[in-house]
Amino acid sequence: MPWYQREITLEPRPRGVHLVTSEIVGALPELRELEIGLAQLFIRHTSASLTLNENASPDVRRDFESWFNAAVGEDFAWTHTLEGRDDMPAHIKASLMGSSLSLPISGGRLALGTWQGIYLCEHRDRGGARSLLATLSGEPR
Repeated sequence: MPWYQREITLEPRPRGVHLVTSEIVGALPELRELEIGLAQLFIRHTSASLTLNENASPDVRRDFESWFNAAVGEDFAWTHTLEGRDDMPAHIKASLMGSSLSLPISGGRLALGTWQGIYLCEHRDRGGARSLLATLSGEPR
């Protein structure tokens, strides 16, 4: 059973929830070599996260961002403020959303549902480029 591991650098994005499925798939040519398997995606940051959700309507991304900003506001009396007002709320949001996804591979592709997409959740105003570690394993085609 082959194993592949690749670091993927996602371009800097502003705060928000960004659909990155095609960017990730484009960076993983090894997907095409696997008939069945698993892809594990891990974000190497504590102020951004990954999630899988509805990919058709941009309203979903805006609603995610609106809800998180209301639920984990910057006006709280945070004690960890050395990196700015948005830093500690970003850590909380990242912990709530999670740092990894495990996704099935079938027929050389990610076996996502019709309306599913991979989101980068950028919780900082200016988080910079984000690093993902992708690990693939499965039966060859």
